[in-house]
Amino acid sequence: MPSAPLPEVVSLGCRLNIAESETIRALVAGRDMVVVNSCAVTNAAVKATRVAIRRARRDRPDAQIVVTGCAAQIDPGAFAAMPEVDRVIGNADKLSAAAWDMPAPVVVSDIMQVRETAPHLAASFSTHARAFVEVQNGCDHRCTFCAIPFGRGPSRSVPAGAVVDRVAGLVDAGHREIVLTGVDLTSYGPDLPGAPTLGLLVERILHAVPRLERLRLSSLDGIEIDDRLFALLTTEPRIMPHVHLSLQAGDDMVLKRMKRRHSRAESVALVQRLKTARPDIAIGADLIAGFPTEDEAMFQNTHALIADCDIVHSHIFPYSPRAGTPAARMPQVEPEIRRRRGAILRETGQAVRAAWLQTLVGTTQHLLVERPGDRGHVGNFAEVLLDAPAAPGDILRITITGVLGERLSATRESL
Repeated sequence: MPSAPLPEVVSLGCRLNIAESETIRALVAGRDMVVVNSCAVTNAAVKATRVAIRRARRDRPDAQIVVTGCAAQIDPGAFAAMPEVDRVIGNADKLSAAAWDMPAPVVVSDIMQVRETAPHLAASFSTHARAFVEVQNGCDHRCTFCAIPFGRGPSRSVPAGAVVDRVAGLVDAGHREIVLTGVDLTSYGPDLPGAPTLGLLVERILHAVPRLERLRLSSLDGIEIDDRLFALLTTEPRIMPHVHLSLQAGDDMVLKRMKRRHSRAESVALVQRLKTARPDIAIGADLIAGFPTEDEAMFQNTHALIADCDIVHSHIFPYSPRAGTPAARMPQVEPEIRRRRGAILRETGQAVRAAWLQTLVGTTQHLLVERPGDRGHVGNFAEVLLDAPAAPGDILRITITGVLGERLSATRESL
């Protein structure tokens, strides 16, 4: 007797989506369904969602195709109109079991009315060596380029006790690295009793779950890294030496027009402090090329930021005008110039990364083995290929032997 088709969840975009996809996987268990958990951070991300939907229908012609996530929340009608799509479920509804049982073709609540969030239901992350825990959702800031608040709603935090229970359960299930995620992670806490901070939450997790071996934080807004969180990032060995900053630009006028809350000098000073306190810390950052009104001098300030902040994990995005955002109404940089500037930033980011990878050759690192067993990431989030396979989920002591393009090669040390 043939086995029932397994549900498939296609996760696009951020780590928060990855975390939510595991809960969705549990909610739709046993159904002949493909769920596309969409992203809306750029027009390219929305296009990728459409491509994923069409591929799902082509690969699984008899399955129910359901679209959820930020793109579906922002523009449900557009996805409901696609002939490949059976149902659309919004971000406020996708973690509710009831929504998956509703017969309506479109289930999209008003995300701006959501005031609470909760830890996910998935018992483990079966397809990932590390597990992702949502501690915060939504955003109260209104960066002029960003449509995500309309897809995620207002900022809201998960109570610390629920987060600790979730982390402890995942550690019990065998996960040795946990990643805390959120849309605006460093805004954690003001909506909770006592207004705890992200630093206090991290302290509580480390104290309450001593068996947790590795803790990693997703993207941080540098202006909100207080002294407590800074101390944890630079002195706590269980927190991985890897900080990803939401910088976006390196020119003060562009930052002002983006409605960011930091200056270029503050970004550089923060990175200098981090690297002075913990020299092995690796810096990642998001940067946008070709933001409206950006002239050549403004672009060069952002270009120079890659070296000034020693950004070894750079995420480069050519500016993408999002309907309804203030930046979309500003004087636009020509698309070809945006693409060219994005290519220059990527090339420089790759050069800085290549030089950094060379400095790691000959060092000893600890690697979390990921599927299929021949690779993984070390604490600073450099990706490493092993000379011989190991069990996914293991943590190995390795010696870095060389550089293979964007990755490192390594041998396993004898025990």
